[in-house]
Amino acid sequence: MYSSSKFMKHSKQSIKPTCALALALLAGIAVSACGGGSDSTTTTTTTAPTVSNGTGTSSSTAGVLCNYSASAYNASASVQATSTSAWTCGTTSRVLAANGIPDHSVGTFPNPDNPNTITSQSVTGEFTLAPVASATATTLGGPAGVIGFVLNGIKIDAGTGGSCDNTGTICSLGDPSGAWSIEALGQKSFSFGTDNNNAHVQPGGAYHYHGMPEGFITQLGKGSAMTLVGWAADGFPIYARYGYAVATDATSAIKVMKGSYQLKSSVSATRPSATTYALGTFMQDWEYVAGSGDLDECNGRTGVTPEFPGGIYHYYGTDTYPYLQRCVKGVVATTAGGPPPVR
Repeated sequence: MYSSSKFMKHSKQSIKPTCALALALLAGIAVSACGGGSDSTTTTTTTAPTVSNGTGTSSSTAGVLCNYSASAYNASASVQATSTSAWTCGTTSRVLAANGIPDHSVGTFPNPDNPNTITSQSVTGEFTLAPVASATATTLGGPAGVIGFVLNGIKIDAGTGGSCDNTGTICSLGDPSGAWSIEALGQKSFSFGTDNNNAHVQPGGAYHYHGMPEGFITQLGKGSAMTLVGWAADGFPIYARYGYAVATDATSAIKVMKGSYQLKSSVSATRPSATTYALGTFMQDWEYVAGSGDLDECNGRTGVTPEFPGGIYHYYGTDTYPYLQRCVKGVVATTAGGPPPVR
């Protein structure tokens, strides 16, 4: 199962569901955003050579977005600071250095459901330029290691640290010890104070995405074209929303990618009442059903992309669950047996 900890600064006392609470998520998503600004952005985009990307084989991402550099003053009322992000490629690795400040308009932080303030972070990451596909998935997120970053240096962390006990009367948005893990998006029982970018702020000031990074995607201005928006911990690329209808054919139509998760038709008898918490409220309400969508259990697939005309395994942000991947399908480097060396 996927798990991730946000450790939000919410009271850990029991949370009783109310009509107001049920509407809170909608209010949290509808928070107002102030204007941002852009000072400079430099990118170099090339295409990678044709590669073999079967299980156990290596792909090359060398030469793709190896000189992405951006510096922009964000005038949003909740930021008012300069965002910096730089990606460089060495002989074997892609390296990220950023300050964790978003480069697009954001919602209001702190807000009633997210009492944290966006602050500068020391964001570093190192990703292989030769990702290797694996037959097994590795769950990442929260304490298990950062699953990836958007090009602007903002991390991807789709899960939450919120949970409920079996009765559903003791719930916390900051304590993951309950049996039922609360989802940040797609439910109306709890609000994590996310903004229109499907993002919010951790207690340490780290702004991070739970779903589609809408503001960043809009800034790129590619419309319905396939859009590379980030890199996963295993070194494979992450795209937003759109892909080719036929994975191996770049001349096929562009379509909106759909995740392959479905709500379970039968849930555990120990689950809190579905009358109180509708299906979809908890991570455990969802199951991967191969073939029900376009993507695998990690929200990815192998196919051609504008940057990789020879084909490569790649991930998608989707409008459907799981929104952003909770696992990776490539070999992940570790340090002393720990999570990937990214933070």
